[in-house]
Amino acid sequence: MSVGSSLSPDGKVLTISINGRFDFSAHQAFRDSYEKLIPTPSEIVIDMVDTTYLDSSALGMLLLLRDHAGGDTSNIELKNCNEDIKKILTISNFEQLFKI
Repeated sequence: MSVGSSLSPDGKVLTISINGRFDFSAHQAFRDSYEKLIPTPSEIVIDMVDTTYLDSSALGMLLLLRDHAGGDTSNIELKNCNEDIKKILTISNFEQLFKI
């Protein structure tokens, strides 16, 4: 498991890539990828093209990110999700909280 992040040149878009299992072992690296950025980027993209697994702690981490980014006014997109991950996000009603 690894977490990578990159910020657009204008500082407005943060892309966080999750490789492998997105579970509690990713907690600190995931938080570190966005928490220290001042100001918070106006758009955050979570790229799950290489994510193989997602559990309830990952859902909690996504909710913490959403709160950090402004809650209802946040602009967060979860992209390149495989079918299993999409199913988990749909069952959890995350399409109401994030762009998927």
